[in-house]
Formats: sequence, C-alpha cells, structure tokens
Amino acid sequence: MSDFLIGFGFFLIIEGLVYALAPLVLVELAKRLPYVPEHQLRLAGLVSVAAGVGLVWLVRG
Repeated sequence: MSDFLIGFGFFLIIEGLVYALAPLVLVELAKRLPYVPEHQLRLAGLVSVAAGVGLVWLVRG
C-alpha cells in the first residue's frame, strides 16, 4: 500500500508541475485533444501503460 501511495504522490507532483510551469501549453493541448482520433489516444495510453509497467518491472525486478 505504501508503494501505491508513493506512486500516487509522484503522479500529483508531476501533474502539479505541468499546471504550475506550463499552464498555457496545457490549455492548448486541451483545445486540440478533441481533434485527435480515438485510436491514436488509445495507442498513446497503451504505450504509456506498457512503458510504466516496464519501468516498474526494471526497478522492482
């Protein structure tokens, strides 16, 4: 459970940094997001999940 909470904490840190350091970039991205095809969003999500699982696997092995 502590690993989950640490991971969630890092998620909040990264999200907070995006909002704090580049809010205009985030707004522009949100404006363009509806025009991205659904299959590209799914592929990006799956690649992110695979990269995250791979990274955890490498670190925790």
